[in-house]
Amino acid sequence: QVQLVESGGGLVQAGGSLRLSCVVSGSILSVGDMGWYRQASGKQRELVARVTRGGTTNYADSAKGRVTISRENAKNTVSLQMNSLKPEDTAVYYCNALVVTTSNIYGVNYWGKGTLVTVSS
Repeated sequence: QVQLVESGGGLVQAGGSLRLSCVVSGSILSVGDMGWYRQASGKQRELVARVTRGGTTNYADSAKGRVTISRENAKNTVSLQMNSLKPEDTAVYYCNALVVTTSNIYGVNYWGKGTLVTVSS
C-alpha cells in the first residue's frame, strides 16, 4: 500500500509565501518523477511543477519565477516553495509520484488527497 500525504496548505495574503510538503510511504522500491498539480474550483487539474529523480525540474509558465520544487530521495519527499502568491493561485494542490513497488515494477502514478491553498486579496 502506497500513500502520499500532503501538508502545508492554508490561508495566506496576496504576496505571501507557503511551503507544501509531501511524503510518500509504503512498500516502495523507488520513486521516480514527482510533482505538484492544482485544481481550482470549476477548473481542470493542471501542472504546477515536476522534478525527476535526478533533479531536473519543469514548471508551468504561471509558476516560473515564483515557485521552487525540490525533493529528498532518501526521504521520499517533495516540497513546493511558493512565493509572491496571488489570489488566482487559490486551489487544492495535489502531490503526484511515480512509485515502483514489488507488485508494479514499471511504476504506478499515485496521488495525494490534496491540500487547500487560499490566497486572499
